[in-house]
Amino acid sequence: MINLILLGLPGAGKGTASEKIVDKYHLTHISTGDMFREAMANQTKVGLEAKSYIDKGNLVPDEVTAKLVEERLSQPDIKEGFILDGFPRTTNQAELLDGITERLNKPLTSVISLEVAEETLVERLSARFMCKDCGATYNKLTKKPKVEGTCDRCGGHDFYQREDDKPEVVKNRLEVNEKMNAPLKDFYEKKGLLTVINGEQTPEKVFEDVDAVLSKNK
Repeated sequence: MINLILLGLPGAGKGTASEKIVDKYHLTHISTGDMFREAMANQTKVGLEAKSYIDKGNLVPDEVTAKLVEERLSQPDIKEGFILDGFPRTTNQAELLDGITERLNKPLTSVISLEVAEETLVERLSARFMCKDCGATYNKLTKKPKVEGTCDRCGGHDFYQREDDKPEVVKNRLEVNEKMNAPLKDFYEKKGLLTVINGEQTPEKVFEDVDAVLSKNK
């Protein structure tokens, strides 16, 4: 069984790597955001508890998030293993996760961190732009409109860049995320679970390196 945490800053390629991992290993991809939405929609006890904080505009305490994760990891669809996305974010959450995996007898087998230089991430994230008329998303590096200046979807000519995709905002977001990521990497390195992979390679090469790590855990 493979039970994996994928770490990496925004733009490092976690989404692409996750899709390829799920395709090959049939792991259950667990995103914290999806989990919250599902639990609140289903009005589970923990979902309602989380909602009471969110409705007041407060952060959901780690203990409540951990209960939600435990509830999700107890479900029967996790036969082949899981990828956790968005949890843990802090060492306190990582310690709570240790307790969960122990109780459920589903120990973590790997923690993979996709490492990409800050300037590359800024370049990747700030290359995004959108069509003002229909909201279609493009990227100057990887996904330009077929006809320059014309939206593929609606034929509009008016494009804009979201505030949080502007280079100075992206830089700030990355710094905040890196501060959160660094202690987590130390935590899992001490446990001998961490593998660092160069996320600046092609998506195919990144997956090849990820695959080499995961195939040892099968």
